[in-house]
Amino acid sequence: MNVAILGCGYVGLELGRQLAAGGHRVVGVRRSAGGIRAIEDAGFDAVRADVTESDDLAAVPDVDAVVYAASAGGRDVESARTAYVDGLGTAVETFANRADPPDRFVYTSSTGVYGDRDGAWVDERTPLNPTTEREEVLVEAERIARQETGAMDGTVARFAGLYGPDRYRIERYLDGPVAEGYLNLVHRDDAAGAVRFLLTEDYARDDVVLVVDDEPVKRPTLARWLADECGVERPEVRPAGQSERARTSKRCSNEKLRELGYEFEYPTFREGYRPAISEFC
Repeated sequence: MNVAILGCGYVGLELGRQLAAGGHRVVGVRRSAGGIRAIEDAGFDAVRADVTESDDLAAVPDVDAVVYAASAGGRDVESARTAYVDGLGTAVETFANRADPPDRFVYTSSTGVYGDRDGAWVDERTPLNPTTEREEVLVEAERIARQETGAMDGTVARFAGLYGPDRYRIERYLDGPVAEGYLNLVHRDDAAGAVRFLLTEDYARDDVVLVVDDEPVKRPTLARWLADECGVERPEVRPAGQSERARTSKRCSNEKLRELGYEFEYPTFREGYRPAISEFC
């Protein structure tokens, strides 16, 4: 299989490594010289291009599948719209109109589409009811990835909160204070692994799959566990914060991904944080 990864950053680099290790041909797309070097260091081909510019994307070779994993570079609404609506729309249109379009188009979305559910469980069947501008942008992006891909079969992989190498942020939890509410997490290697699995096993065409580990965890529970494992004082706990991110609380189910047959390398935060604890503490 030939795969192009647009916005080949934190998850994209790991996805490329996993696909290349499985014998697939991968090309990663970034717009900076540093990004190109990171792709080359990861061991697969690189194309320097701005994924929001159709002329730039002409340099990407024909492939069987495209993964759109570009990040917004900020949490403001305009940054999100540029990356997740304008850029995504440009990429979808560009590849769909090729003489030999890809068979599949995978968009890496976010569980932020659910907003605050007051701790309730959500899954792929849960209706989306955006209450902020940013949530509306995220929902619109999913619509583009599902309904405007033409001959390409669209897939939405909804990532929970990413963590892993260079993103463990243990200090943030140990230093405190820690707000109430649930966290839904997925290790970088499993975020990439789930997309690889959906592509190579040919699952979730024209579908949505939640990519989240087995166990939603309350922020104070995670912080106390980390403190105990590191042998330090437990941090202070405070009421839920005022920011949009801090206010949201929900529990995301991975039942669908599990039923498809994906096996997690890090099924819960305990396994996922263990390497970082060994180094940090």
